[in-house]
Amino acid sequence: MVAAALEKEYPFTGKRLDIGGLGYHYLDEGSGAPVVMVHGNPSWSFYYRNLVIALRDSYRCVVPDHIGCGLSDKPGDDGYDYTLFRRVDDLELLLEKLEIQKNITLVVHDWGGMIGMAYAVRHPERIARLVILNTGAFHLPPEKQFPPGLRICRDTPVGTLLVRGFNAFSVAASYVGCKRNPMNASLRALYQYPYNSWQNRIATLRFVQDIPLKPADRGYDLVSSVASGIGQFSHLPILICWGELDFVFDRHFLAEWQRRFPDAEIHRYADCGHYILEDAKDEVIPLITTFLERTNIQP
Repeated sequence: MVAAALEKEYPFTGKRLDIGGLGYHYLDEGSGAPVVMVHGNPSWSFYYRNLVIALRDSYRCVVPDHIGCGLSDKPGDDGYDYTLFRRVDDLELLLEKLEIQKNITLVVHDWGGMIGMAYAVRHPERIARLVILNTGAFHLPPEKQFPPGLRICRDTPVGTLLVRGFNAFSVAASYVGCKRNPMNASLRALYQYPYNSWQNRIATLRFVQDIPLKPADRGYDLVSSVASGIGQFSHLPILICWGELDFVFDRHFLAEWQRRFPDAEIHRYADCGHYILEDAKDEVIPLITTFLERTNIQP
C-alpha cells in the first residue's frame, strides 16, 4: 500500500551516483537553469516533490537524498562517515558529475541549509539565487535554547533507543511538522518510509549527534566558517518562506537570516510549522515559481 502511494505521490525515475561503492540517489528532472534542492533531517527528497513538479518544465531540478536518507544506501558507521564535512563533499561531487557549475538556484531546508550553504561558500561564483525554508547556516542564535528533545536524541542512550528503535524522530516530525494542514496517515507513512528499521535509521540519529554546539565538537569550525562566509550572498535575489511554529528553526533563526540578508523577500506564516512546503504548499510553491520567473537567469 505504501509503495503504491509512493508511486503516485513521487512520480519520478531516480538516478544513482556511485560514491565509494555507495548508491547516492538523486532526482534530475527537466532542463534549463539548475535548481538544486537540499533536504534536512528526518525528511528526504520526497519533501520537494511538489516543487519539482511545478518547476521541471522550465528548470533542471536536482534533488539528492543524503547517504542514509531517502532512497540512498544506508551503510553502517564502518562504511560511511556521517558528518557535515562528508555531506558537503557528496553534494559537491554530485554537482561536479552532473556538470552543474554555474547559475545555481539553491533551495535549502532544515540541516540542508548548513550543507547547501557550506557548498555555496566553497563555490560562491556558482550561486545565482537562494530560496531559504526554515533552516540555518550558522550556530544556534544566542537567544535560542537547544530543544530538550534534540538534546535527548543527541546525547543519551535513551535517545538512541527512541530514534533507532522506535523511529521517534521521523514519526514525531511527521506529526508536529505541519500545523495548518496536518499530515494524514498516508503522507506520514511516506515521510517515514525510508526509515523502517534500526539499520535504516542510522542517519536520522547521526544527523542529530553531529550538531556542533561548542568549539570542541566536530564540525564546529566548519559552521563558523560558513556563518562568516554567507554574507557575500546578500546581494543575490533571496526568497525566505518561514513557518513560524517551527519548534527548532523558530523566530530566532528567522531574525538571524533577516540580519544577514536585510534585502531578502520574506514571507512568514504564523500558523505553519517546519514542513512549510507541506503546510502552506498552495502559497509557497507559487511564490517560489514567481520569484524564479521574476529573477530570470540563463542556464
